[in-house]
Parts: sequence; C-alpha cells; structure tokens
Amino acid sequence: MSAPSERVTIKDVAAAAGVSKGAVSLAFNDKPGVSDATRERIFAVARRLGWAPNSSARSLSRQTVDTIGLAICRPARLLGLEPFYMEFISGIESVLAARNCSLLLRLVGSLEEEIGLQERWWRERQVGGSILVDFHQADPRIAPLRELGLPAVAVGHPTLTGGIPSVWTDDRTAVAEAVRYLAALGHRRIARVGGPAGLGHSAIRSDAFERTMQDLGLDGGLHVETGFSGDEGARATRSLLLSSRRPTAIVYDNDIMAVAGLGVAAEMGVAVPDDLSLLAWDDSQLCRLTHPTLSAMSHDVHAFGAEVARVLFDVVSGQEVVSRPAATPQLVPRGSTAPPPRS
Repeated sequence: MSAPSERVTIKDVAAAAGVSKGAVSLAFNDKPGVSDATRERIFAVARRLGWAPNSSARSLSRQTVDTIGLAICRPARLLGLEPFYMEFISGIESVLAARNCSLLLRLVGSLEEEIGLQERWWRERQVGGSILVDFHQADPRIAPLRELGLPAVAVGHPTLTGGIPSVWTDDRTAVAEAVRYLAALGHRRIARVGGPAGLGHSAIRSDAFERTMQDLGLDGGLHVETGFSGDEGARATRSLLLSSRRPTAIVYDNDIMAVAGLGVAAEMGVAVPDDLSLLAWDDSQLCRLTHPTLSAMSHDVHAFGAEVARVLFDVVSGQEVVSRPAATPQLVPRGSTAPPPRS
C-alpha cells in the first residue's frame, strides 16, 4: 500500500477506479447506488493510493482515535462466564475512558469471519486500530491485516504474531513453576487439562509442561484438550480420575474448568487436597470462593488489559513499539494443593 499523501484527492481515486466522485462518496458512506464489485474496486484503489475520506484523514493526521476494535472468536455464553475476558476488557476500558474513547466489541465464529470484519472496520474507518487475541499457530489473520495497514497490537507471543507488535504473559515460565511446585510437594503423576491444541498459547503451555516433566524425570504428563468450558473441564476431570493412571494433581488452563473439576472430585468421593491436588490458571474471584480455595497461577489481568490498550495507542500514534512480556503469572498456593497420599 502506498504511503498516504495530501496530494491524493477523491478526484484521483475516482479517476483511478474509473468512476465518478459521487460513486466514491457513496461507497465510503455505505450508501446504495454502486454495485458490490464497484465498491470493492473503489476501496482497493483508495488503499493503494493511501486515501481516506476527509474526516478520517484529519483524525489520523492528528494521531487520535475515537474507537478501537476487539473481535473475539468465542461462544457468547462462554465469554460471559469467563472471568479472564471480563477483567481484560475492564482493563482496556479503563484506558479508553481516560482518553474519551470507545471499544467496539464483536464476537465472531471463525478467524476468517474476523478477517472480513477487521477489513470492514478499517475500510469504513469505524476504528482507529484493533486488539488481536487468541493467536493460532500459522494464524491466517496476519498476512491480510498487515497488508491492510491496520494499526494493531497482538496479545500473544512474538513467535505467533508475525511481526505485529505484541504484548504477552510468560506462560512458559509460569507452567514450569506450577509443575515444579507440585513435584516439590511429592506428586509424580501430574495431568494438564488444556485448551484447544490449535491455540498458540495452549501449544506453548503444553510444550512447557512436557519439557518440565521430562527435566524432573517424571513420566510423560497426561493431557486432555478442551474448549475451556466448565462442562468440558468436568468431563476431562472425570476421564482422568477414571483412568488406570489416575493423577494425584491436575493443572487446568482456566479457573472455570478447575472449579468444575473440584465439583467432579466431590461427586466421585475424591478428597481435595487429601487425594487430589488442583491448580487453576487465572486467579479470579472464583478461586477464592470454592471450598477448599483453589491454588492458582495469578497475574493482574486488569492491568494486562490496560497495558495492551496503551501499547495500541502508541502504535496508532506512530511510535516505535517493542514487543514485550507484560507479566509472568505467579503461583498462589491455597487449600486445593497438598502432598499426595502415601501409597
């Protein structure tokens, strides 16, 4: 895409696209009167020439933004129950409120749908930039959104984000700490209930889990992949507790699954922590309301969201941004972990 130039006008865009100035105006104001093919041709020419409608161009030249975008590929019901995203969004909003800006939040059913949504947001100047979350290995969003020129910050490790400025939590170090803590208590059979394998941070955690188990001379850990919901966490826990290699400790990839696992243990007559230790990721209020209270890997999710928003504003304003870890989750031992029962 060509660099924006003050010499480029709506007349130039119209001429390059082979349409009238009125057609360009109709396209950018999402008005009827031009075909979809013509509209797309106009947008492509405008992107190539670096042209935007005057009001948007003035806003960008002032390096200000009124709205930022956040698309999340999660079921609405699960998102409403998951404390992490509620805290994360509240952190974003704390920064936006101070700048008199708004958050445009959408749930999407696939990454392909998100690509189309982000392109439309940017093309129609509905957002000044976006926060990108839940990166997959070989994530399909990277190439089209970079080509689009969308100012963005990625929430994910740089190995996943294709050069998009990123902020992340050091999951690898945190997983190693969790496993070493349980091993120090005497646990030899440790299982992990993780998220979908395609998610980049799930893969990072899985690799760190296996490597730490090997470093400690423990048998390969048991893994169960889930979709993060309480129902799937309960089903995974039940499967582990019925296996011939029943673990004495389980690490969960979020707090909802850990709470569900605690319920399954009670249902099956497995005492926590006397017979089974449980450790959750994301130390939300849920972890402190259970009985026994749940040990957890804790970090300030609200502050994490706020930092991500601040970095996005730096990107939008043209500052050079260095990708960086925002935090390493820290272990908070509580009542759900203890030495394993004696054989």
